[in-house]
Amino acid sequence: MKLKDQINSYLQKVIENITEEKAEIEIQSAQESIHGDYSTNAALKIFRKAKDRFKNPLELAKKIAGELEKISELSSILEKAEVAAPGFINFWLKDTALLENLEEVIDKKENYGKRERFKSKKIMLEFAHPNTHKLFHIGHLRNIIIGESLARLLEFQASKVIRANYQGDVGLHVAKAVYGLQTTDYSLEEIGKKSVDEKMRLLAKAYVKGNEDYENNPKAKAEIAEINKNLYGKDQSIMDLWKKTRDWSLEYFDRIYKRAGTKFDKLYFESEVADFGKEIVMKNLNNVFIKDQGAIIFAGEKYGLHNRVFINSLGLPTYEAKDVGLAYFQMKDFSPNKIIHVVGPEQKRYFEVLFKALEAISNMFKNREIHLEYGFVRLKEGRMSSRKGDVVEGEWLLDEAKARLRKEFNEMNEETLEKVAVSAVKYSMLKFSRTSDILFSFEESISFEGNSGPYIQYTFARTQSVLAKVKTQNSKVKIERQKSKLEAEELSVLRLLVHFSEIVEEAGENFAPNLLCNYLFELSQKFNNFYQKHKILGSDKEEFRLQLTFAAGQILKTGLYLLGIEAPSKM
Repeated sequence: MKLKDQINSYLQKVIENITEEKAEIEIQSAQESIHGDYSTNAALKIFRKAKDRFKNPLELAKKIAGELEKISELSSILEKAEVAAPGFINFWLKDTALLENLEEVIDKKENYGKRERFKSKKIMLEFAHPNTHKLFHIGHLRNIIIGESLARLLEFQASKVIRANYQGDVGLHVAKAVYGLQTTDYSLEEIGKKSVDEKMRLLAKAYVKGNEDYENNPKAKAEIAEINKNLYGKDQSIMDLWKKTRDWSLEYFDRIYKRAGTKFDKLYFESEVADFGKEIVMKNLNNVFIKDQGAIIFAGEKYGLHNRVFINSLGLPTYEAKDVGLAYFQMKDFSPNKIIHVVGPEQKRYFEVLFKALEAISNMFKNREIHLEYGFVRLKEGRMSSRKGDVVEGEWLLDEAKARLRKEFNEMNEETLEKVAVSAVKYSMLKFSRTSDILFSFEESISFEGNSGPYIQYTFARTQSVLAKVKTQNSKVKIERQKSKLEAEELSVLRLLVHFSEIVEEAGENFAPNLLCNYLFELSQKFNNFYQKHKILGSDKEEFRLQLTFAAGQILKTGLYLLGIEAPSKM
């Protein structure tokens, strides 16, 4: 049982004895070390139940603290429980408890902090969502970075995670790209010999041309509408071109997924779910859906939402109908407890209506579908738009970060440069709250100082550099109890190690990788401060300091892994 859980368990028993009611109380990690290791506002929360016996919450807090200090089972881990106005209780762990936790870190290595909180849960994380025939932009990159980190955080707590990717491979955007290509002098055979990048550049230009003609040329608009209809109808006159160009996109996407360190258990496509989605909608006509001006809609207004079209007046399934088909396929394929769609905030009202429609179709979807929002990401140059041809590509961001690192650290090998560049971009997108908008800064992201991925990677590499100088390392050796007092810098590292599993748990539960980023940055700062102020090798506390270094390095490596970042041993 974690130290926090031990204290919390006895705290609840003490409160139950005082109030004669079951207590639902949680202690929290202290925000500042001057307030101890943990704190609780339990006395403030339960005072109304005990105000006939205590003058104020402060007096109640003193009673609770006093009772806790009497419990013999806590005497080995709790140094003191101190009360602060208006009714807080702050807890300090004993040095021996911190050292025992250090032993646990060393003994469990990469498994330290794992908990089987969600062992029976099967969670589908649906993320990435790029559209074929279009470029993969930095918004998609943030999506995939968030999705992969959340998958790892949930897996670390024993969830069965299914990584799913729903990609738009039919629709008006594809018809525009196909039209743009058809109205350009091209040869599929010649294009097939070109690189992936050249193929995607050609597709991007074709899409821009198709979009411009669609908006400005009525004849072109009609032709594109016909292409769109033929794509849904799987007309053989267009399918060969569609399949080849789709394959170009998928090859391009696969390269980006590999660089981003993710892979998918299942790829879903709009073309595969569209017909089935339309069939489900038609089966529920006059029950869940109604006809309206030639289209078939879901009347969300009667649920306090808004109406949405599921089959348009041309008889084609809309995104909504496709998502109905997708939901059924996902349930049939995996039967997940939860399906989490990582999609931007602009789709919030869309998902509210979709989920309500799914629940109206079948009760099996009730409380199972979740929309997880994330904020926009922009460069200082402003918004991006693939319609106008000035999309900011996600892979360009990785390449540019790598180029800038190469210029500054020309001695770094290519493999390490790639790892650090990916870290720079990933961490810059994860260190902020998931729902906040980001203004991406290259200067901050590639810095080896401050709150950045490279800084944390560098700190890990520093721990490995120290350990590499020791000929024999026995990470399982019991730590000899320190005869000399622990230094403040040693204690600051030890205290942070205790909180790792709690932070991971909180980050996963709240879908908030930024909490883990904050923790790793603080641990890096504390370790570097210890490293700079105290001699490790050759000191009279060499064994202890080496093991403290090993533990800090292990936590940094595990934490970076949970963010989807590799930790090079040398930089």
